[in-house]
This record gives sequence, structure tokens and C-alpha cells, in this order.
Amino acid sequence: MKKFNFRKVLDGLTAVSSSSSSSTPASPQPGNRENDVIPETLQSEHFQLCKTVRHGFPYQPSSIAFDPVQKILAVGTQAGALRLFGRLGVECYCQHESGAAVIQLQFLINEGALVSALADDSLHLWNLRQKRPAVLHSLKFSRERITFCHLPFQSKWLYVGTEKGNIHIVNVESFALSGYVIMWNKAIDLSSKTHPGPVVHISDNPMDEGKLMIGFESGFVVLWDLKSKKADYRYSYDEAIHSLAWHHEGKQFICSHSDGTLTMWNVRSPARPSQIITPHGKQPKDGKKPEPCKPILKAEYKTTRAGEPFIILSGGLSYDTVGRRACLTVMHGKSTTVLEMDYPIVDFLTLCETPYPNDFQEPYAVVVLLEKDLVVIDLSQIGYPIFESPYPLTIHESPVTCCEYFADCPVDLVPVLYSVGSRQKSQGYSKKEWPISGGNWGQGGQSYPEIIITGHADGSIKFWDASAMMLQVLYKLKTAKVFEKWRGKEDRPSMESLEEDPFAIQMLSWCPESRVLCVAGVSAHVIVYRFSKQEVTTEEVQLLEVKLHQELNDVESPETCGDQGQTPTPSTPGGASPAQPTTPQPQPSSGSGSPDGARDSAPCLKVRSTPLKQLPGYQVEMVIQLVWVSGEPPQPITSLAVNSSYGLVVLGNTCGLAIVDYVQKTVVLNMGMLELLGSGEPIQRPPRSPRKTRQPSGGLCDISEGSTTTECKSPTAAKASRKLSLPTDLKPELDVKDNSFSHSGSSSVASIDRESREVITALLFRETPAPGLWVGTSQGTVLAISLSLPPPAEQAPQPIVAVPSGTLVRLKGSIQRLACLDGTGALQPPAFEPWWDPNGAEDPEEREKRQRQRPASASPPSSQDAPSTHFAVVCSEKQAEVVALPSHTSHAKQGVSEASFVLRADVVQMGGGACLACFCADGHIVVLSLPSLRQLLDVNYLPLTDMRIARTFCFSHNGQALYFTSPTEIQRITYSRETCDNLQEMLGELFTPVETPEAPNRGFFKGLFGGAAQTMDREDLFGEAVAGKASRTLAQHIPGPGGIEGMKGSASGVAGELARARIALDERGQKLGELEERTAAMMDSADSFSKYAHDVMVKYRDRKWYQF
Repeated sequence: MKKFNFRKVLDGLTAVSSSSSSSTPASPQPGNRENDVIPETLQSEHFQLCKTVRHGFPYQPSSIAFDPVQKILAVGTQAGALRLFGRLGVECYCQHESGAAVIQLQFLINEGALVSALADDSLHLWNLRQKRPAVLHSLKFSRERITFCHLPFQSKWLYVGTEKGNIHIVNVESFALSGYVIMWNKAIDLSSKTHPGPVVHISDNPMDEGKLMIGFESGFVVLWDLKSKKADYRYSYDEAIHSLAWHHEGKQFICSHSDGTLTMWNVRSPARPSQIITPHGKQPKDGKKPEPCKPILKAEYKTTRAGEPFIILSGGLSYDTVGRRACLTVMHGKSTTVLEMDYPIVDFLTLCETPYPNDFQEPYAVVVLLEKDLVVIDLSQIGYPIFESPYPLTIHESPVTCCEYFADCPVDLVPVLYSVGSRQKSQGYSKKEWPISGGNWGQGGQSYPEIIITGHADGSIKFWDASAMMLQVLYKLKTAKVFEKWRGKEDRPSMESLEEDPFAIQMLSWCPESRVLCVAGVSAHVIVYRFSKQEVTTEEVQLLEVKLHQELNDVESPETCGDQGQTPTPSTPGGASPAQPTTPQPQPSSGSGSPDGARDSAPCLKVRSTPLKQLPGYQVEMVIQLVWVSGEPPQPITSLAVNSSYGLVVLGNTCGLAIVDYVQKTVVLNMGMLELLGSGEPIQRPPRSPRKTRQPSGGLCDISEGSTTTECKSPTAAKASRKLSLPTDLKPELDVKDNSFSHSGSSSVASIDRESREVITALLFRETPAPGLWVGTSQGTVLAISLSLPPPAEQAPQPIVAVPSGTLVRLKGSIQRLACLDGTGALQPPAFEPWWDPNGAEDPEEREKRQRQRPASASPPSSQDAPSTHFAVVCSEKQAEVVALPSHTSHAKQGVSEASFVLRADVVQMGGGACLACFCADGHIVVLSLPSLRQLLDVNYLPLTDMRIARTFCFSHNGQALYFTSPTEIQRITYSRETCDNLQEMLGELFTPVETPEAPNRGFFKGLFGGAAQTMDREDLFGEAVAGKASRTLAQHIPGPGGIEGMKGSASGVAGELARARIALDERGQKLGELEERTAAMMDSADSFSKYAHDVMVKYRDRKWYQF
């Protein structure tokens, strides 16, 4: 960062002021202080960049694990990421440095640690006892590929199976390899001549820790005796094995195979399976072998005390079910239930009441990890309903096409949106609580409400509560309900003019205070919504159709509005008079003779003509549609703004600008781009009511009932031939050269291209000193339009007058953001109308009268109240400038990026001051002070590797920002040092001190006669003193800061230490109590045996031998 020199800044400001005053005829008014240095509260020490939390579904998941004591779920991804989930609000994101796929996860149950195995043959031990988990140890195998891992409960020895068929053993405390190795050639039968394949399963016998079950891919299974170092039994089957599961008594196990069969084996009968089951195979009547099915990728065998065991499996469907969705099969007794899933199954695991494998498992739920969802099934209720997920895992339910972030919203917004959104929840969920309930919430958090709005490809809009580092869906709005449904392919518009998702949301503008929402879709339509708590049925949706195009010039050759190249100059200086509407001139269009030519004056979508039932929430106020012109579709909307105080919506695209009065349902201004740039005359267009402009059908300007069509003419060619495109499909080149700075066709980066034509990219309503509109273009021009509003007390509606008042400023590159500051440098928020219910319980006549009236807050301030000086903040792709008004002198000017260009810029409020935050294409995040444009922050954060980041990146107030790091995940960041310093307190805790459940009690006599589980001291087998050292070339150990004991000691908080000490004392006391009870039971048994023996002795003591 360059050193700031205050004297040079003063000299520069003086020079700029003197040069501007000499070249500008307008001199500053008396009392202006625009040349004075305005004190700024924000300094560079107030800024620091860091990631906060990540929300959404893990992108491309690959593995899953669950801690049954801590109630924590872990999900690994193909990009090497770890996502940890607890109760609502307890989420954590970690990333392996190598970025290799996570192939398996193993919890150290109730130890606050996790082992991850990656596709690059490395093992990592994660410490979960801190709010931001970190790697303690790593082990990188160099000669063998890892295929499977197994960590027994309450054991510190990890079994690692490899592709060569060998099994190595790792001490998880030191992450050191043991010299004890199970070689594949010793495990299989010596008579076997083929390699058994990779290890696909490892598990110890639930009743005997000294017996290890090893499953090889070829169908070979070995029960290995760890003490004698030899195989006790060998089992062989013709089909490949995918998984293996034990019965809790250790006498039976099942295997799943590649032909869709399950084989059940008795441990002591290795010759053949005791039972072969084909869950989805058709049984032939002649007794032949069932037809083969798809592989059963995984099967689990869980027992219950009161009933039949559960066999749960994925896959195994018959091959004739082509196109059928992935299924999870639950076999319980004689019943078989097939549960269809929306996406392919990645993995699943069964949640049981006990972590001990040698006890009745008592399964109560199944966690199913799908490619794009996480489903938890309740096994304890009839029909196996699913649990309602508290996590925001449905962000990607439909692909996200736009995103906006609003921090420090009105406090009543979140409860109101939640109240109307709670009525939209689906029914049929399980009545039980969410089973993944571990962890604790953070102690601190932001005190202000935050809302995230996402627009989706199916036309839906979701409101999310993002307060306190959490994310919960509040309300969902479906914009497609406004339009007619297509009954068949013949009713669907031509795909040449419409994308596969015609209702996709392209951008939105929201006024939180008035709750007015304006949405622009990819089919060149805009919908205005008002919020109401009352249900209403709209008989007819208000429709306004707008022709926004440029007319053909006879002198120039036909040019398409979307074509590249220089725009033709007008034939007359100043263009045609806007007050004199002209009829369309005939032109030799290729579309005139095509079916598309008959669509002139018709929109891309048809608004529904039947009554529309609107539930409480956002309800349609009106629909604005751009229509076809000259046989070509309308151009996509590139900029949008709404102002509830003025009752206006403004939209712009590659062809021009339209201002719509949504209160009176009229068009205030409709101008082509060149007319807007070249005209300096005042423009006043009479409003056209939808009910007064009906024309007979058959003409070029046919108007449907309830709609208005206005047309704008420009002396330039405007034959639109470009196909509408979704933002998700755009893959532009990002040129960072300094000499080309027209990169963005819209402020939302919906269409970055290399076109030389001018496009409207930024809009801002201003209120000081008088109502107006600023319009930014892709060539760096900012135009000003004055608005003359009628007094609010007028009974009869009066038209709004829009007057273009010239150019405000010109910068290098496309305009990205516009803002207005007052004379003290404070950010001036747009004027707004206080919210009122349009369907409230008041007299219908009064309500209708109020709807027609202009909002009271829209009256322009008087000249006495208006401040003498204010500032316009303009940010383009290359530069930022602060212009003092009304003198139009440059207060400050600064280059934002030398080697790149700005993709997103926002003027935000932070800590009592305003600043300009920019995200550049080279990954830099730059923050400039206002109004002096001093550089406060410049961090190389994230290189632009995906257009999704550019399209969804947005800044908000109080140092908050976010972007979509993948199609399913939101990454939130902060550039506030205060938030970074308090982040540790805001985050939730994953590990909480929980007592380990009591081990199953086998009873005295069962233990006496050998029915209890057999334990084994693994240290005597795997320790270095007995097994020796492993080969140094086999794996490389990368030590961490400490082992398990150090990890336990590093857990933060005195309360946690005291809780752990208390639990340790309780466990010790409980064990002593159990020992005392066992001793007493043995003494009672000995006394009873002694008494019985004495009675027998007394009975037979005096008898002779012949009396027996």
C-alpha cells in the first residue's frame, strides 16, 4: 500500500479545483465548502479481510461420517473440503491444502478428532476441539494407494487397507506406522493363483477384538487372527464385493455384491453362504438363478431388541428399470420398502442408539448423502418419513442466477417474512427433532438483521435470514405464476428467441423500508411486487407493454441493435422530436416473412388472463414487458432500479431507457440510446392509461386488454437479432489489458462483452437538491434526468415530467456504481415511502384513492432546505471519481485497478462513515474512502476463476460481503477488522463435553462362561517394542503441533476443563461403583454356593454307602 501524504492530497485538490473553475462557466455558489477537506472517520486500521462462514450444500460430496456421541456430521468433497454440521447455526468449513478428493472419514468418537483419507494417499488428523479445526498430523503414503480405513471404537490404532491388498496399522496419537503388517499373500489361501484385489472392507469382530475381517474386491473374505498372525477362516464368492456388515453377536455377517445379491455367512461355515438374497431380482418359476441386477454398493445390518433386524442397502435395482431414480431399500423382517431419491446416492450411514458394536444397535435414522442433497430418514415411524432439515441446503434447488445482500435491514422485516413463509412449509415431515444436534452456538454476533435474496433459473426468489452467522430460508416467491403455462410443445415459444429457462431471474431491486420488490427476468419482463399480509384474488394482472428499440435509418445500412461495430450517427443533429410520435417505417427485414415477424408488438411471455390467487406475502402490482420489434425479440434488461417514494421503476438495456410509473400504470419516459445521449431538450410524455389506448386488432400495434404499448423511435438502425441468454451460460473472455475498458454490459455482470455500442449499466434515483435520475453507460458516461413530481395532495393524478439535463461526468470504462453523498460526506440513502398494506382492513374507496395518490415522501425539498453542496460518487471499471455538485467540479479522482478492471462496486456504510468497496477481475478487493478516495484496503483475495463469482459477488453495509463459491455454496466474508477480531466468539463450538454411554452389561454368568466380548491389548501387538518399526520409505510423517493429549489440553475455556474433570470423576466413581457391585454379586454367589454345599454335606454326612 502506498504511503499516504496529506500535503499532496491538499495540493492535488487545489489544482483540480482551480482547473475546473477556469474551464467550467458555473462558479461555486456562496457558502459552498466543496473544496474544503471533509473529515473522514474511516482509516486503514479499521479494515481487515477474512472469511467468516460458508452456507449451503457441500459441492460434489464424496464421503460422510457421524459421531454418535457428539452428534456431529462430517461431509467430505471431491475438492478436498470438509463440512461439519451440528445443530442449527453450528457449521464449519475446512479445506485440505492438497485439494485431493476425500475418500473416507473416520471420527474418533467422543474425542473431538477426525481422520480423513484422501485420494492422494494421505491421512490427516483434524482437531475439532477448537472453533476453527486444524490438522494435527499428516501421513503421506508413497508406495501404496489407500482404499479403505477402519478405526475401532475406543481404539488408537487405525487399520489402513491398500490397493495392493495389504493392511497397515497407524497409531492415531503419534500418526506413526506400526511394524505389524498384514500381507495379502499371507491372508489368502496358498493354493490361490490370482491376486485378491484391493481391500474394500476392514472391521473387527464385535465380540472379539482379536479377529479382523478383511474383504477383497474379487469376492475373497478373510477372518484374520491378530495374535497368531494367520487366517482362521476364508470365504469365497464368485461376484465382486462392495461392502460387508456384521451382526452384533459376531456370529454372522453379510456381503453385498456386484450382481445385486446379498450373501449371509455363518462365521464357522466358510464353505458356502447360509443365505443368498436378491432384493430386487425377479425369481424364476423353474428354480433357476435370478436375473442379475445392478451392484449393491453398500449394505448395513442393524439389530433391534424388540423385533427383526434392519438390512439397509443402496443400489441393487434390476436392469430393466431404465431411467428410474436412485433408491434406498429398507428391509425389515418380511417387509421391503424402496425409497426413491431425487439425486444419485453417494453414501449413507445408519444412526444407532449405541456406539458399541457388540450391543443391539437400535437404529433410529438413516442419513443419505446425495449428489445434491442430504436426507435423513426416520426409521421409527411408519412409512419412514424424512426429517425437516434446519440447514440451508436448498439454495441450489434451482440454479442461482442473481444474488443481493442487505445488511442492517429494518428490524421488523425478518419476523414478517418468516410469518408469511411459515405457511409455505411442506407437510409430512417426521415429528421428531433433527437428530444431528451437537455443538453449541457462538456467544456473540451482529445485533442487526441481515437478509440475502437469491434469484433462480425457474423464476423463484428466496429470502434468507443471514443474521448472527446463520442462514435460514424465510420466504419463497414464484414469479412464474404470473404467466400462462404451456400446455404442450406447440404452445411454447421458439427456442431461438427464448432460453430453456424463460422465467429466470436476471436482476432485482428491493426497497426494504417500503417492501417494494422489482424483478427483471431473462425474457425482458419486469414484475413489480408489493407486500401484503392479506390474501387477495387478482381478477386481472395489470400489464404494460413497452417498445424499446431504435428505428431504421434509410441512409444507413440495416444494423442490428445487438451487432458489434460502431453505432451509425443520426441523420439530423438532435434527432427526431420526441413529442411527435411517428409510425414505423417499412424495412426489408428477414424476419418479416418468417413466423417471428408476426410477433411484432408481442412480448416473449403471455401474462395469465385467469384470476390469480395471491397468498399473504409479495403480491403482483403490475407486469412490464418489452415487446418484439421488426420480427426480432427484445434485448435483455441490463439495469433496473425502483423508488417507492416516487412510485417509479426504471429499466434499461442495449437499446434505451424506460421510466414507468407503477402507481398510475403509465410510461413516463421511453427513449432510445442515441436519443438519450444526444437530446438536451426537456421531454414530457403524456401518460397512457391501459384502459384508454385500445386499438382494433390486426394492426402492427395490437394491444391486448389491460395493456399499454408505447414506442420510441431513434434515427439509428435497430433490428434486434440476438438471442436472449441466461447469465449462467455466459463464458466471456476477461481481458485485463489497460487499453480495452468496455468490459461489462451490465452492472450485474450478466453480459460482459466487447461491443462498442453504449449500454445502460447503472441507475440511481437522487433526491438532492431535487428529484432526479442518474444513468450510467458502458462507455463511461453518466447522464442526468430531472424529474418533476406533482404535489402529493392532488386528488386527480398528475403526470410526472422527465427532463434529460445533460452529461454529469465521463470516466474510463463501463459505469458500475452510482451514489450520492451529502455535504458532510455521509451516504444519502434513496428516498422511500413507509410501508402500508395495499389490502389492509380499510374502506375500499379510501384504499383505491391511496393507491392512486403519489406517496407523501416524494415531494421535492424546498430550495431553502436543500444543502448547498453534495457529491456524486461514480465508479467505473477503471476509475472512481467524486464530483461536487452543483458546481460539477471534480472533488477527487482515483484509478481503482491498473492491470485489471472492476467487476462489482458498492458504496456502503461502515462505522459511521461511507466507503467504496470494489471487487476486481484479478481477485483484488479494494476499499476507498469517501469523498477523498484514499485507499484503505487492497488485498489479493480470490482470482476470478468462475463467472459465477463475478455475477454473485456483492458488498453490504457494516463490512459484510458474500459470493457463490460453487453452484451450491455461499461464502461470506468480512472486510471489517472489528468483525474479524470478534469472529472467534461468533462462531459455534463443534466439541462439547459429553459423557460416553455405558458399555453393555453382559451379566455375571454370561461373562463367566465366555459370552461376553473379548478384549485385546493392541499395544502389545502393534507397539514398536513388539512389532518393530515400519519401513521409512512406505509413508512420510508430517508432524503437527501435538498429539491427542496435547489436543485435549488445548481445548479453550475454564468451563470446559471443569466439565471434563467432573465427567472424569463421575466416570471413575461409576466404574468404582460397578466394580463394587460386581464384587458384591460375586460374594453373594459364593455365599449361596457355600450354603448350598453345606446343606448337601449335612444331608449326606450320616448316610451309609448303601443308602445313596
